[in-house]
Amino acid sequence: MRLVQLTIPTGKRQTILETLDEREIDYVLTDEDSSREFTAVVYFPLPASAVEPVLDELQETGIDDDAYTVVVDAETVVSRRFEALREKYEDGDVGTDRISRQELQAEADSLTPTFSVYSVMTIISAVVATAGLLLDSPAVVVGSMVIAPLIGPALGASVGSVIDDEELFKHSVGYQVIGVVLAIVAAAIFAWTVRTINIVPPGLNIASVGEISERLAPDLLSLAIALGAGVAGIISIATGTSVALVGVMIAAALIPPAAAAGIALAWGQPSAAIGATALVLVNVLSVNLAGLLTLWYVGYRPENLFSLGETQQRVRRRVLGLAVIVLVFAVFLGAITYSSYAVSTFEENARGEVETTLSEEEFAQYQLLEFEVVMDDDYPFVSPERVVVTVGGPQGDVPPELADQLHDRISQHTTDPVSVEIRSVGLVER
Repeated sequence: MRLVQLTIPTGKRQTILETLDEREIDYVLTDEDSSREFTAVVYFPLPASAVEPVLDELQETGIDDDAYTVVVDAETVVSRRFEALREKYEDGDVGTDRISRQELQAEADSLTPTFSVYSVMTIISAVVATAGLLLDSPAVVVGSMVIAPLIGPALGASVGSVIDDEELFKHSVGYQVIGVVLAIVAAAIFAWTVRTINIVPPGLNIASVGEISERLAPDLLSLAIALGAGVAGIISIATGTSVALVGVMIAAALIPPAAAAGIALAWGQPSAAIGATALVLVNVLSVNLAGLLTLWYVGYRPENLFSLGETQQRVRRRVLGLAVIVLVFAVFLGAITYSSYAVSTFEENARGEVETTLSEEEFAQYQLLEFEVVMDDDYPFVSPERVVVTVGGPQGDVPPELADQLHDRISQHTTDPVSVEIRSVGLVER
């Protein structure tokens, strides 16, 4: 429920009150003596879904932007006429659950902090995420998402596009670009610093750190996370519910991949940063695409109906452009996903070949102790480089026949050259 406070311009008093009476809206009128331009202030309660159509109709009576209109939450309204008004405007679908266009615009503006605060918080969140990735600590990475101020710009661009507020759109897009650059640069500088002063173990292989490696070679499921974050973010802001948790979800799609890209650059592996950077970009674009589609679907339109056609064409162009770019990135992520699938299939088949070979009678004295597939560093499309098989058996060297047979059988499952290393551990029976 909302309580609307509206200053009535000189000469518009009768028209405004007649409009409210026609809609059977209860109101309280007080005279205004502070300005000659306004004669009174009218207060009236409305269901949240009725704010936008009522304010639009009142604006058509001649109220301009110089008139003060304040919309605040109302906890309780006791009135039979209000219940009838609620039944008229609320029919249970998503469109009637949304807040007004005016409130949406104000909410989008309020979610974006000042540039200095935005920059500092983005840098801090990127540094914390970098530390969490290097520590392989999911808890620290989640903490970095909580402090990231990304939800405002991420949703503001969509809001600005749909309600024809180009200033909000450009402002939000600029913030998003700056935020991504700041996050990657801050992560790279911090990671280079901790590596230089040996805070992390010398010779650390970032591909061996689980929290990092999964973002250096992202898969197609990452796209679903970004699209879900965009839809959830817009629905939360459009219905006036809390956006805090959704902000964490959007940050989850952006901050850790940006930190992973910075780490890869700090380790002197620009090719490894390709996958993480692509993940950041596709997530940013997907959030914006999902936001645009969701806002238009729930019924938001520009204030000036004469600009509806132009705004609709602009939204369509932006949706089409974003969809094409996201599709290109989706193909790229799909290729990475297929590469990861091929690696997993190879690992499964190679292990099967080792177990089958050792089960043969001539090698029955050996048993498999450990099996490992070592990947190359050609991110994001990694491939098997070496297979390490550790067997236990009699003291002495492993028969050359076993090494040759394992190499032949394992190599047939990949088109890339792969070496097979066999390590023997002598077992003593007691």
